[in-house]
Amino acid sequence: MRYAILLLAAPYSHQASHSALRFARSLLARGHQLETVFFYQEGVQNAARLASPPQDEPHLIDAWAALSREHGTALQVCIAAALRRGLLDEREAARHGKQGYSVEPPFELTGLGQLIDIGLRCDRLITFAP
Repeated sequence: MRYAILLLAAPYSHQASHSALRFARSLLARGHQLETVFFYQEGVQNAARLASPPQDEPHLIDAWAALSREHGTALQVCIAAALRRGLLDEREAARHGKQGYSVEPPFELTGLGQLIDIGLRCDRLITFAP
């Protein structure tokens, strides 16, 4: 089956992000395909490359990136929600005249239209929220 995940929670304020990552690994281990993880609302914080959790906690941002590299899963971040929270990729930082950026590949800023497309393409869209 082809799955997609919609993640609405920040990485360290709620269990949803960690649960979504464990679910993703489990379904891939069972031979299913995870096409996309779409980060929306507070979930966009999962794409913040500057996050530095304590060493005794899992680094969820790096774990999402590793999952993408290993399995080809797209990591799509809602651009409107990201910009509202100060998360920009290199192109958006330049466009808005900002000196730095905090989102980098494999995370990709996209619009909500992509979420609709995901829902149409995949067999299951599973939501993880607070």
